Amino acid sequence: MNSPDPFGELTPKRGLPPGLKQRFPDRVLVMTTDRCFEACPHCTRQFILGKAPVVSSDEDLGRCVAYVKRHPKVRDVLLSGGDVLTLADDVVMRFVDAFAALPQVEVVRICTRAPVANPARVTDRLARRLAQSGKVWANVHVNTAAEARRAATAAARLVLRGIPVSSQTVLLRGVNDTPRKMLALLRALSAARIRPYYVFQCDPVAGLVERFGVPLAKAKAIEAYCAERIGGLALPRFVADLPGSRRKTPLDLL
Repeated sequence: MNSPDPFGELTPKRGLPPGLKQRFPDRVLVMTTDRCFEACPHCTRQFILGKAPVVSSDEDLGRCVAYVKRHPKVRDVLLSGGDVLTLADDVVMRFVDAFAALPQVEVVRICTRAPVANPARVTDRLARRLAQSGKVWANVHVNTAAEARRAATAAARLVLRGIPVSSQTVLLRGVNDTPRKMLALLRALSAARIRPYYVFQCDPVAGLVERFGVPLAKAKAIEAYCAERIGGLALPRFVADLPGSRRKTPLDLL
């Protein structure tokens, strides 16, 4: 049954500091804020933002850093929320620098909608600062070819500073759920030097699947259509994120 909080993010986890989430042994997610640039109607956290704890002080951040230090398998830190780029540059860099300074951490991911919703937010100055550690990657949420074209300028600022940019897309009924629309999106992302990373089935959030869900057979057909018409560099993994799973599940396993 679908739930407002299918991944249990409102439930305190023993040993985890407030605002830090861990589902997989090699990575953690940091809730940097509960603010976003847009109120996406398909957001997996739409019912918990404002309720789930966020890392809002230096003390909170210190507890998260200490947790990562105690768990040397963690090599990848996702700065999410909400959207980390709704914060001021100095605050963003406080998060980035705190985790990038740890020798065990190889990747610090900026998870953001800014290149689509507010491209001017990604300034060249911010891109230079983010690039300094050599560990930052950007994950951008892009759902249509028009959004990919709108994100191109901001993505270029990051790419030209050596920051890899990837896209996570949600397969949405009435938005991008035809083969041609999906193929156009993947081509537009490639043209913008944004690597298509994942295309997700809707998360099992209450009301989300009913409004935006795409039948599995149709999703598989879209994936096959794109795979036959575009090279592997531009072909994302079509997956579902299932509560309790130890991985993102490829559609061909469902």
